[in-house]
Amino acid sequence: MAVSTSAFNVHERLLPATASEVGALIDTLATPGDLLWPGDDWPRMSLDNGLTPGSKGGHGPVRYTVTSYVPDKWVRFTFSGPRGFDGFHELTVHAVDDGRTVLRHTLAMKVRGPALLTWPLMYRSCHDAVLEDALDRAESALTGKVARPARWSWYVRLLRRLAPR
Repeated sequence: MAVSTSAFNVHERLLPATASEVGALIDTLATPGDLLWPGDDWPRMSLDNGLTPGSKGGHGPVRYTVTSYVPDKWVRFTFSGPRGFDGFHELTVHAVDDGRTVLRHTLAMKVRGPALLTWPLMYRSCHDAVLEDALDRAESALTGKVARPARWSWYVRLLRRLAPR
């Protein structure tokens, strides 16, 4: 009998910009002019064929394939690694009102095998940190500043110190 558990994780930021302005940030993912992914502090996101469905890539040990992409609105990646990550993560744009927009990252997966340990002990904390850094980058790209910059926890700083470069 296989043991698994579910992981569902959402990060979002209300941004003072139109949906098309926020969506344009998604469109820069894994390009030389990437405005969203915090590649200076974390492993860079790379995709072998850009945001085209079927494109393969990832960041660090996390591997995935682009399974859906709607320019300026939505991109979904399906995990192919690490072992035991069965699901997806996606970025979506949601217009709210008065020219404000929510940029949302959703992760939904079944965790099984070795990921039953690696997700809660290592990946989840780093995932949370990298996503908050990405939302800071989005806010900075759109407004020139970040009202409340994310801060890495002591645990994330420890994991980063222990991780091979």
